[in-house]
Amino acid sequence: MSGFPLGRPARIAVFASGRGSNLEALLEAFPPENPLGHIVLVVSDKADAGALEKAVRAGVEAVHIPWPKGGRQLFEQAALQLLAERHVDLVLLAGFMRLLSPAFVEPWMGRILNIHPSLLPNFPGLHAQKQALEARVQESGCTVHFVDTGMDTGPIILQRRVPVFPDDTEETLSARILAEEHQAYPEAVRRVLMGQK
Repeated sequence: MSGFPLGRPARIAVFASGRGSNLEALLEAFPPENPLGHIVLVVSDKADAGALEKAVRAGVEAVHIPWPKGGRQLFEQAALQLLAERHVDLVLLAGFMRLLSPAFVEPWMGRILNIHPSLLPNFPGLHAQKQALEARVQESGCTVHFVDTGMDTGPIILQRRVPVFPDDTEETLSARILAEEHQAYPEAVRRVLMGQK
């Protein structure tokens, strides 16, 4: 059970590994004055992630937790402790390129979301845009879903569709999908916080 709506602004954490373009859209959608919730923490497994820089610029706590060679246990322990200490209600994976263990995910079921650049269940995992082009599909898009213990297998909250053009490259398709992601993720989070999903 997610327990949303909370009756107070939710405290949101974002996990990101990259430049943080989805984080930017989420920071814009959920500023401190939003009555539904606001972002209080950004976590990255990469010390040089652009997402950490964007968080700092927005006045949000930014924490680098290294992903140890040979295992995720230390990362997950540190992350879980941080989530508890910051009283986080909702975790958003936004370009977080690591698979979290069932031990991490299960306590957060219904309170952890991910965005993926395909129309799931089609093309899970890495290089979804390349997979779509190789399959010669006529449309692709993005999916916001609850995270479960599989890879991109959790219940779908919403999807947005884009056409795939004959001359598309992985880069052009990715850019078109990313523009939709920036709309889809905040909308999905709103739905969850309002108890609509």
